[in-house]
Amino acid sequence: MTRRAKQLVLSALTSIVAATSLAVATAPQASAINEVTCGVRTDLALVYGHKLSDGDVDSSWCYANAGEFRWSGGYYLGWAHQISTGNNVVQWHGDGRWQPDTPIGKWTIYTWPNYPGGIKIDGIKIF
Repeated sequence: MTRRAKQLVLSALTSIVAATSLAVATAPQASAINEVTCGVRTDLALVYGHKLSDGDVDSSWCYANAGEFRWSGGYYLGWAHQISTGNNVVQWHGDGRWQPDTPIGKWTIYTWPNYPGGIKIDGIKIF
């Protein structure tokens, strides 16, 4: 094999390896968010409110790991009174968009004082 042919093969292999590594590095992450038992942990994202199907019975739901979780059907959360972010950066989904525009920082208790009955919510996102 001539020197020029070796250079062409090496150049082609380098391009293939670079393209493959770029494709792997930019692949989207799988949504791994999951609902977990709250217990006494403070590092989880906690939503305090009530499901529409339960009327005014308040409950809390905890979530771990990055990703999005959307409520639908009979499991529609409905109203949230408070979000405690724990060791997470969080947004909530309501009114057709993710809110607030700047996600809520770690170790924050987020409430809606102007809406004492809570706000309508249908999803949570953890970064």
